[in-house]
Amino acid sequence: MATASDFATLALPPALLQGVDALGFTAMTPVQAQALPAILERRDVIAQAPTGSGKTAAFGLGLLHALDPARIQPQALVLCPTRELADQVGKQLRRLAVGIPNLKLSILCGGIPLGPQLASLAHPPHVVVGTPGRVQELVAKGALSLGAVRVLVLDEADRMLDMGFEDAIRDLVRRTPKDRQTLLFSATFPDAIRTLGQAMLRDALEVTVEAGAQAQAVEHLFVEVEPARRAPVLAALLLRHRPESAIVFCNTRADTVEVTGSLAHYGFTALALHGDMEQRDRDEVLVRFGNRSCSVLVASDVAARGIDIEDVDAVVNYELPTDVDTWLHRVGRTGRAGRGGLSLNLCTLRDLPRATAIGERLGMFLRWDTLAPLSGKPANVPAAAMATLRIDGGRGDKLRPGDIVGALTGDAGLHKDAIGRIDVFATRSYVAIARGKAGQALARLREGRIKGRRFRVNRL
Repeated sequence: MATASDFATLALPPALLQGVDALGFTAMTPVQAQALPAILERRDVIAQAPTGSGKTAAFGLGLLHALDPARIQPQALVLCPTRELADQVGKQLRRLAVGIPNLKLSILCGGIPLGPQLASLAHPPHVVVGTPGRVQELVAKGALSLGAVRVLVLDEADRMLDMGFEDAIRDLVRRTPKDRQTLLFSATFPDAIRTLGQAMLRDALEVTVEAGAQAQAVEHLFVEVEPARRAPVLAALLLRHRPESAIVFCNTRADTVEVTGSLAHYGFTALALHGDMEQRDRDEVLVRFGNRSCSVLVASDVAARGIDIEDVDAVVNYELPTDVDTWLHRVGRTGRAGRGGLSLNLCTLRDLPRATAIGERLGMFLRWDTLAPLSGKPANVPAAAMATLRIDGGRGDKLRPGDIVGALTGDAGLHKDAIGRIDVFATRSYVAIARGKAGQALARLREGRIKGRRFRVNRL
């Protein structure tokens, strides 16, 4: 018997229910249950929803439902603050659209050459996902038309305003039809978001899913620490809880570099992610963390905007942020989709007012602990389960994940259980291999062929 939270209660065609099944969804999350009926009725929606709340599926099912695949022109536009979030949204939309034949989706973001994107738009997509600056640039060049857009989505609108995209957003909105449907999703509702919503939305349904409710499902631990002992206490904390994957948030870029070096000294597989990195380096860090070749990602808030990685076991605040909303946004990276999660927070005496504000927002007493810092390099630091091989060939070479699996299980002689996640980009591909088998896989791939061709292969 169907319940109110079942997707079967919605007016979704079989093609979209196939996408729901492909993503393994069983019941709607709160934001989906509140927003999807109105979205499917073509109402505008403004929703306050944290990271990990299921908002991508909410607007994704809505925009796919509104498409006419026979019309070869952009009918849906999703604007995101970062390339990383745009990539994640694009991947999930493609999986939701698995039952829709011949649907074309283009991801258009800055930080990569313009030429290939211009070439791809020679055959117009049905759905565009991108960052405001690059989409605006392509529209200005006449390569992309927004005159047939039926659904406009602003994802993480507060982050886009923080990053200075308001003028670009308003310009793009003016270029879309007035009768479009507009869906605005934001983790917070500052005055600037409400002003933008009033200018863009018509008779919008307002939906609120409290981030605090999601954070309540995560186990929180606050650890007293002296300022000079943060790094060794952090190492001791990771060693005690032994998460397979953890994101350590720092308040500055300099701290991300320093903390990464400190954790490496103690034997952890840690990588830094900060705003001064080249896009290719950022991509490789996220690939390695997402495929479990790196157990600790040390990131600044600016660099981490839009990261959407599932199954993060723990979030660590190396230093508490200045506001509770940022803390909730960080903690939202763990305990997603009903899974368990862990939030570890290092606090000095100066941080106590911030911790008090967090407890008040959560409506709970915080759990406090003390921990002795590590005094030397321990012998039992857990190693990352996987290692990553980079293949200098990608979509432009017609490589697919199946081709790489075939080469590894064929010429390389690996069992399929030793092969982890595979990421294929335009000019390169990455494959995670069980750490103990990585040397064998590297040697065999260098000696053999993939899809009948030789490619340069390296271990990251």
